[in-house]
Amino acid sequence: MEYNFSNKLASLKPSAIREIFKSLSDPSIISLAAGNPAPESFPVKELAKISADIFENSPVTALQYGLTEGYPPLREAVADRLKNKFSIGRDFDSTVIVTGGQQGIELTCKAFCNEGDTVICENPTFIGALNAFRSNGANTVGVELEDDGINIEKLEETIKNTKNVKLLYLIPTFQNPAGITTSLEKRKKIYEIAKKYRIVVIEDNPYGELRFAGKEIPTIKSMDTEGLVVYCGSFSKILSAGMRVGFMCAPNEIISKAVVAKQVEDVHTNMFFQMLCHRYMTECDLDAHIAGIRDIYRRKCTLMLTELENNMPECVKFTRPEGGLFIWCTLPESIDLGEFVKAAIANKVAVVPGTAFNCDTEAPSNAFRLNYSTPSDEQIVKGVRLLAETVKQFLNK
Repeated sequence: MEYNFSNKLASLKPSAIREIFKSLSDPSIISLAAGNPAPESFPVKELAKISADIFENSPVTALQYGLTEGYPPLREAVADRLKNKFSIGRDFDSTVIVTGGQQGIELTCKAFCNEGDTVICENPTFIGALNAFRSNGANTVGVELEDDGINIEKLEETIKNTKNVKLLYLIPTFQNPAGITTSLEKRKKIYEIAKKYRIVVIEDNPYGELRFAGKEIPTIKSMDTEGLVVYCGSFSKILSAGMRVGFMCAPNEIISKAVVAKQVEDVHTNMFFQMLCHRYMTECDLDAHIAGIRDIYRRKCTLMLTELENNMPECVKFTRPEGGLFIWCTLPESIDLGEFVKAAIANKVAVVPGTAFNCDTEAPSNAFRLNYSTPSDEQIVKGVRLLAETVKQFLNK
């Protein structure tokens, strides 16, 4: 049987990150390629206690259908926290619960983009978002990412010279994959550009609460007086990734469309996990828990940066994140990235090639992404040293 698949999926490629995971069946390979929270960051005891109480006292609510917009007590708790802690949410906004932050991205694209429309992104950017846009028939156009955020001049130039630009997708805080943070000055300019050209901004912020150095910077959504920003967040990095509980805060009209689209996709987000998130938020000290995660990542990131400094040749450049999960390493142009990644796996260490994060799937890259949250300290030390050995092998050819 020869299958004639839809145009929407024909151009999609499997996630390079998920494909790399398949190569890790060999337990001797050290993976610096993941993006998972640290296993020690999960509040297992508290969640076990709350779970038992839910099934003892509220089993029907946990096991029955719920509202598409989300479990009302959780929606209220999330909206209150966004408002009181981050100044997010105005009278024209609503907050709804989604199945992971990525669903909020995909629903927004579905609400705005027809086939052939354009989403402008930082380049490089999150592969999950790129595939969400592509699966809805949208074109992805990248704008160069600088040390302090997207190149503002090129952003405006790209908007002027590109047809049917519907959305601007950004990860301003601890960007995936680069780990950099957009400056306050650039955030303000981005919002002014969005206002000038009437473009909706998707502000993806799954890592924003994981700051372990530097000063907090206001979100773009907190500046939103015109109803131009869709804010996507998640419990994945601050509570549990496996729960797949996220949230989006956006103008009411956008939320109404997103809710209809969500009804088609999954009816509603898992009720039990919504209840679990709500109970943890309201009965445990979420802020103290997040502070503990920050301590873990501060130590792990410092360790990885120290190992990079001590072992990598000077020609290898790398970012120095103030939070989040990732470090972006750039190789000399003389090193073929594809061959390097293969050689690294042969040397028993895995990384994600930068090509996976390009808006243009055919564009080259000489960079790769490292993750410090998932591996153990011993794996970080050994993995970086193996990578450094691999680089030196290429330089000595």
